[in-house]
Amino acid sequence: MNIPAIPDQMFLLIILLIVSLVLIIIVYQWRKVAQARTSVDMLEKEIQLKKMSMVEKDIESKRLMDNPIPLPQDQQDSLKAIRQSTNDVRSEIGFLHSQINERLARLEAQTEQKKLEKMLKEIEAKEKKLNKTKK
Repeated sequence: MNIPAIPDQMFLLIILLIVSLVLIIIVYQWRKVAQARTSVDMLEKEIQLKKMSMVEKDIESKRLMDNPIPLPQDQQDSLKAIRQSTNDVRSEIGFLHSQINERLARLEAQTEQKKLEKMLKEIEAKEKKLNKTKK
């Protein structure tokens, strides 16, 4: 077998091509990593800014809660009516809940009573049967 030898220049050219290809891939990957790192840094800064904004809003809302703005009388009356209707609805809901609970308790008691009456009748029937067999 006679294999033609690759000249040294071709061999160096192939090596150079492979090395340059590897370098291009390394540079490309390094660039992607750098971009990803930059993106992560930007996202962290955005998160910090959002946190700061939320803290500022919280502080502002607390300040407003501590120093309520006086409302005109008609708005105060409207707010008072809304609060009163809310309280009325809550008390109605409480009443309905208690009524449901009472009816449920009564139903459970009636069911239990019927079960006990049935058991009593069965026991009485068995006692009669036993009394007849004794005689």
